[in-house]
Amino acid sequence: MNYSDILTHFNIVSLNEMQKAAINAVEQTDDVVLVSPTGSGKTLAFLLPILSLLRDDVKGVQVLILVPSRELAIQIEKVFKQMGTAFKVNSCYGGHSVRIEEQNLQQPPAVLVGTPGRIAHHIGTEILNLEVTHTLVLDEFDKSLEFGFKDDMEYIIQQCVQLKKRILTSATALNEIPRFVGLKKTTTLNFTTKNEELASSLVQKTVTVEGDDKLEALLLLLGKINAKQAIVFCNHREAVNRITEQLSLLKVSHGYYHGGLEQIDREKTLIKFRNGSATILVTTDLAARGLDIPEVDAVIHYQLPATEDVMIHRNGRTARMNAHGTAYFLLDKEDYLPTFVSANLTAEALPEKMQPLKPSEWQTLYISAGKKDKVNKMDIVGMLLQKGQLQKEELGKIEVLDKSAYAAVKSSKIKRILQLIQAEKIKNKKVKIEIAS
Repeated sequence: MNYSDILTHFNIVSLNEMQKAAINAVEQTDDVVLVSPTGSGKTLAFLLPILSLLRDDVKGVQVLILVPSRELAIQIEKVFKQMGTAFKVNSCYGGHSVRIEEQNLQQPPAVLVGTPGRIAHHIGTEILNLEVTHTLVLDEFDKSLEFGFKDDMEYIIQQCVQLKKRILTSATALNEIPRFVGLKKTTTLNFTTKNEELASSLVQKTVTVEGDDKLEALLLLLGKINAKQAIVFCNHREAVNRITEQLSLLKVSHGYYHGGLEQIDREKTLIKFRNGSATILVTTDLAARGLDIPEVDAVIHYQLPATEDVMIHRNGRTARMNAHGTAYFLLDKEDYLPTFVSANLTAEALPEKMQPLKPSEWQTLYISAGKKDKVNKMDIVGMLLQKGQLQKEELGKIEVLDKSAYAAVKSSKIKRILQLIQAEKIKNKKVKIEIAS
């Protein structure tokens, strides 16, 4: 199958080595295990070959994709839609409206993406059946097991009575695959050992905390490196909250992200980080993989990774696809560098005084209308360029959700544009427009 037309939707000229191997394996064998680093393009690697398995004369869910997090479900649904096929796709996950999902499932999609808990719920209430499902994708499979979804996954797979093909993906090698998955003759592709570009382009450094204030050391480091975009990783939500409180006091543009936040707040954080209006993301390991976030210049281990796998996933957020990046390990008096950090690390000295962090050149507009109101990106572009008198280069990334939309606008233009468009309508509907909080 020729995928060139689809790849143009992603501004991709050609597939990488991993994607080509994965597509060939899925086409040739029933069961495939794909191990490849974060950011290497696994989503397209399994979505492209399943297209040839879909039939437009079959009603029901033909392909089921199970994922460990709502963010990953949203991301995969978005990528499939961007491929521009005629097949319907929906996603189901905790935090999303059950009623909307039930309405969507009245006319089942050809491809269904979801978290195990929510998919199991819809099966249990008889809203969803998987009688015609022939292909199962378990994306970030090891993470689903880690999150405690084993029983739900086992239950779901039992309902797939016509299952013929299984595709498992992970960013790290799987020690053991449970029997309930049902693998038989399996092709395993492991691209983690071939990731030489990452080893050569990732610089790792230690930062020694002088005194007792680790948070102060983080601020000194952020001021010194002044990265275009950086992720600060913590092991606990409390540390995330503590850091973000201090950054807020200093009026530093940033976002924070952990499992204790409401879904809409998590989505807004990722949107602002993707469009550049938040240059620093403070997070738990929930953001270490499976999220649609951009390449970053720096990863900072504020609290040290508990395992080598966690470190690999964190570091995988930078130095991707032949780009360069730096990972910093912040060490106070009681911290010791983990034994699994085998690279030769250089020391990064901290300045005595904090250097001002460069403010973001972007801010994000919130618009209270979305896909459910028949609003699309072009509607927003038209309003902001024509009524808001913006130039094309003054308008950044736009994302449209079900009931809202977000647009990045140059910070220097934000006040003026709010004055110009406050009374404007989109699709003849009065909408609320303000700076996203």
